[in-house]
Formats: sequence, C-alpha cells, structure tokens
Amino acid sequence: MTRLNLFLVMAVILSALYLVRTQYDSRRLFTELEHDKSEAHKLEIENERLRLEIRSQATPLRVESLAKAQLKMRTTTPAITQYVKAPAGALEAFKASDQALAKSAKSAKSAKSAKSAKSDKLNPSADNAKTQADEALEIKATDKNATDKNPSASGGSL
Repeated sequence: MTRLNLFLVMAVILSALYLVRTQYDSRRLFTELEHDKSEAHKLEIENERLRLEIRSQATPLRVESLAKAQLKMRTTTPAITQYVKAPAGALEAFKASDQALAKSAKSAKSAKSAKSAKSDKLNPSADNAKTQADEALEIKATDKNATDKNPSASGGSL
C-alpha cells in the first residue's frame, strides 16, 4: 500500500509541476502576443504615415515645381512648340506593315494549331513543311502588296 501511495504522491507532484509549467508558458505566450499586437499597430500607423507622405510628395503642383527648379524645365507654349510633318505615304506604309505583322502572327498561330491537330497523322513532317511553305507565300504576298501600294516602304528614297 505504501508503494501505491508513494506512486500517487509522485504523480500528483509531477502533475502540479506540469500545471505550473503550462501556466508559465501560457502567460509568456500571452505577453508575447500582446507585444506583437502592439508592434503591428505601430507598424500600421507608420505605414499609413508613409502612404500619406507619398501622396503628398506626388501632387502635380509639387512635381511641376521640382521640374522647374531642379530640372530647369518649363511649360510649353505655342511659341516654342515645333511640329514635324510626316513624309508623304508614311502613314500608309505604317498601316501596311502593321497589317502584315498582324497577318503573319495570325498565320503562325493558326499553323501551330494546325500542327497540333495534324500530329495524329502518319507523316507530320510533310504537313509541317507544307504549312511553312504556305506561311512563307502568304508573308511574301503581303509584303508585295504593301510594296505595290507604297514604293517608299521597299527602301526607296524619301
């Protein structure tokens, strides 16, 4: 019986020590949590202050004054504005080259989808060569149409 009593006393003492340790850890973690909450609140206030400072620094009036003072810039007036005329046919050449690029991108995209669709066939290399040849002919035809419409686009003098 004394062994059982001794064992129970030891169990009670160990349980009490475990309880004290758990309460100590709980209090320590609670104070750490409160400290972290306080730090987070301070950082939020600092963040808001910095955001406000950024907004005040980026006002158009301040940017304009800094540009005038530090960069020696000035506002534009009709007296100092220089207008440049585009050479004759430049707009048409630009539109033609833009259309050619769009068509070549479209044909390349369709060729990729056609290639993936034809990958089931027995001879995909022949299909790929045919697709590439068709693309090359389409690009050449597009370039020829652009050159016919505007001879200056083919390297002629302006």
